[in-house]
Amino acid sequence: MAERRNTPRLDQPREARRRLIRRPAMFSGEAFGVLSEKFARFMGTPVFLIWMTIFVVAWLAWNTFMPESVQFDPRALNYTLLTLILSLQASYAAPLILLAQNRQDDRDRVALEQDRSRDERNLADTEYLTREVAALRLALRDTATRDFVRSELRTLLEEMEERGLEVRAREQDVREEPPAGG
Repeated sequence: MAERRNTPRLDQPREARRRLIRRPAMFSGEAFGVLSEKFARFMGTPVFLIWMTIFVVAWLAWNTFMPESVQFDPRALNYTLLTLILSLQASYAAPLILLAQNRQDDRDRVALEQDRSRDERNLADTEYLTREVAALRLALRDTATRDFVRSELRTLLEEMEERGLEVRAREQDVREEPPAGG
């Protein structure tokens, strides 16, 4: 048989490789991810949009209305520096926003798995309780209910009253009968 090559499998994580240069702790993936989320959240706020609008309007106003000797990005060159700055900002913002979205997707996936396992436990608990209630109902069929006991007691009381009346009637009959032979 041909020997298997030592190819990595897709269903197993790669082994960690040693790096020649160690990364400083401040550049950890988690810290960078948290920073990118903060940046993405800030970029989605009205405050960021207002400040960005003020910046662009001030830039355009300065380089349009001021004398050419003090303009640093003249209108004649179509605001090349402003375009470059906005493109640079967009080129950094897009991957940071995607990284923040990926981290949010990971959190959502973990939360979904936790919800699913909690739902499975709740379903198992509900099924257990349903079986227990059914078993109790079956057991209660064989036991006397309060209404059954009351009706039986009522019947016994009526029977006792009838017998009591019969006994009294006999006693009265015995008293009223003349003695035999007398």
